[in-house]
Amino acid sequence: MKIAVIGAGCSGLAAIKQLQEAGFSEVVCFEKNDQLGGNWVYTAGEGHSSVCATTHLISSKALSQFSDFPMPAEYPDYPSHRQILAYFQAYADHFGLTQYIRFNTAVLQAEELPDQRWQLRLSDGSSDIFDALLVANGHHSVPRHPDWKDAFNGQYLHAHAFKTNLGLEGKRVLVVGAGNSGCDCAVEASRVAERVDLSVRSPQYIVPKFFMGRPTDTFAAGLNWLPLSLQGWLHRISLRIQVGRYRDYGLPEPDFSPTRSHPTVNSELLDKIRHGKVHPQPGIQQVQGNTVQFSDGSSADYDVIIAATGYKIQFPFFDPAAFPWENATSIPLYLRIFHPEHPKLFFIGLVQPQGCVWPLAEAQSRLLARLLAGKLRLPANWPALAHAEAAQTERQFLRQPRHSLEVHFHPYLRQLQRAATR
Repeated sequence: MKIAVIGAGCSGLAAIKQLQEAGFSEVVCFEKNDQLGGNWVYTAGEGHSSVCATTHLISSKALSQFSDFPMPAEYPDYPSHRQILAYFQAYADHFGLTQYIRFNTAVLQAEELPDQRWQLRLSDGSSDIFDALLVANGHHSVPRHPDWKDAFNGQYLHAHAFKTNLGLEGKRVLVVGAGNSGCDCAVEASRVAERVDLSVRSPQYIVPKFFMGRPTDTFAAGLNWLPLSLQGWLHRISLRIQVGRYRDYGLPEPDFSPTRSHPTVNSELLDKIRHGKVHPQPGIQQVQGNTVQFSDGSSADYDVIIAATGYKIQFPFFDPAAFPWENATSIPLYLRIFHPEHPKLFFIGLVQPQGCVWPLAEAQSRLLARLLAGKLRLPANWPALAHAEAAQTERQFLRQPRHSLEVHFHPYLRQLQRAATR
């Protein structure tokens, strides 16, 4: 069986490793960049990566490493992007994965043939046909821009292009969005800017990285045996004890459980707000010239706007009409891997976990490798289950495009592990 993998980031590497261990030798991974690592390959200018110079993990080392390749003992609880890239490189070297990767080779077009195999047209002018196609190209590389982008006369950039705070000295900066990227940008900008405002349209749970001296996710992992409703109540109580009420910081107060949204993990933002370095603002009503009018009727002028407005789910090698998921609130994939209409197409890492994606991509790949090797079969009704799981996503999480890929880390990992041992 000839198998193609698109992308040599964390998910692609996990896929190669599991396929190799399952006995598949004709595996080709196409990577458009000149090195592995995907989003963790820091670039000072525009590029595929969305990490900035000071990016660290927001999930702890203990819950982010692959199951059979621990991170170095000297790594801190929250490693830097440089340490993470070095970890991926060591992982690939240890398991001999680089031999399967074709660097500087982008997949320009992937077309399904009548026999359900896939023909790939490549950037080097060649093409090839594969029995199975694994898509592991990530979902943090195509920025989602706000409608008012071109109405602003100052400097505009998406958080994807924010690399350092150099050039923001003495500037009036507005950061739009209080997710993980937005809060990171606001904190970094506040170190040098004259003023930093943070526009927050929807309530967010902003969670410090440590609780009672431990990484917060390891503390939360001790509760994962409880029902989600009880976990959410306990998380909410612990946050109230640790940080108080969000409205005391000028932020909107969430009226939903912490388990129903993607958390913002940041230990500095609330401190910066209380020190007058970051100033919360409501959502944006209108932008004209350098002036931003907010939904409460107030307005202010800015030199720079940083839009932390998320990313689009896009696959540049597919017909856009085939996978119209850009604004979807859920994705109809069984186990977040299998598409009901394309039996030889598989998605690896197309999840947004409340935790780290790499252990999940590893578990997805292990399950898929066993399936392709004929060691297990999917349930007969799996296409119907794909749609049932999509409906469940909309019940478990806030019904927004931001949460279309959301999963609860531990329950989803257990689901994959059970499926792989049928």
